[in-house]
Amino acid sequence: MPDFNFLLLHVTDHVASAALYHELLGVPIVEQKSDIAILPLRDGVMLGLWSRATVEPASTGQSGASEITFAVADADAVEATHADWGRRGLTIIQAPTRMSFGTTFVALDPDGHRLRVFAPPVA
Repeated sequence: MPDFNFLLLHVTDHVASAALYHELLGVPIVEQKSDIAILPLRDGVMLGLWSRATVEPASTGQSGASEITFAVADADAVEATHADWGRRGLTIIQAPTRMSFGTTFVALDPDGHRLRVFAPPVA
């Protein structure tokens, strides 16, 4: 089975998107070219932010049809991340909410990609 090692998002401004993800996730921008920026996520998985204008074949997808999910320790961490991301100006489309899988909220990056933060329920 092939190794999963990259998540690519098609973005309007890869430089601005890289700066945002660098700030949100606290990870370095390890490569930045004229049309793509790359940041490490974990365990060899990278986040690529590719300029929508140069993607080949041309991008036909619509942002917001999928999510990138980030787990945090507990509901207090969900609340703290929600407050932080709100202060940073991200659009929040779901306030912190208890759901069957835990406490969660959803924000949008500038291109409309959904960013879900959640904490599993306490056992």
